[in-house]
Amino acid sequence: MAAKGGAAPATYSPSLTTSKEKRRAPLFSEADWVRPDGRGFHQCRLAFMRTAAVNSASGSAYAEFGNTKVMVSVFGPRESKKAMMYSDVGRLNCNVSYTTFATASRGQVSDNKDFSAMLHKALEGSIILESFPKTTVDVFALVMESGGSDLPVIISCASLALADAGIMLYDLVASASVSYLGKNLVMDPITEEESYQDGSMMITCMPSRNEVTQLTLTGDWSTPKIHEAMELCLDACSKLAKIMRSCLKEAASPSQVEE
Repeated sequence: MAAKGGAAPATYSPSLTTSKEKRRAPLFSEADWVRPDGRGFHQCRLAFMRTAAVNSASGSAYAEFGNTKVMVSVFGPRESKKAMMYSDVGRLNCNVSYTTFATASRGQVSDNKDFSAMLHKALEGSIILESFPKTTVDVFALVMESGGSDLPVIISCASLALADAGIMLYDLVASASVSYLGKNLVMDPITEEESYQDGSMMITCMPSRNEVTQLTLTGDWSTPKIHEAMELCLDACSKLAKIMRSCLKEAASPSQVEE
């Protein structure tokens, strides 16, 4: 069967704002340091996404952002368990797991329970739950390789998988993150940058509706830096959503359907 939505990697970096003097971050000792992968501070990794990655699922998607590789499978809507109370709206279950070889140090991964709860919170507001009463949609995300900014990739990939499954959505959900390194804001950080960051921000939003479904902030931030980071993330989310829609359009085109 021909793969659906297998487009070439695309970029979704936010528009560059007026650049200020770049100062040294604690990650490096050199005066004019560069990022480990050579990107600019506001440059995101190339994004490759495709749908129909798992044949046995109702919908699925695969995402590859640099070295971060994620697979999401969606099952349902299917009848809720009898032990659950009656509900006139649908239910959403989310589970995030890592392969044993996802990181260089086996077993050293992020808290899966926290990621599962955050994925649920990010997606729930985008789903028209009234469209499948008394039933449940299960979302299973598997991180095959952890290369940094894992949760934003998981969330974006999961939203694409929900759309592939035909779940009614208010809008696609896109997510982006930024790290605060010294005096610099670094978009779409990799693992090494995350380990040195002084603070982080992740935004999850529905770009077409201009609505934020989740915002997380860690570390000490000044108000101007918060505003700058939010603008960068929202711009990146808007451009990532265009890539996601393009992926869905290619998956639905006649040339992608097996004859």
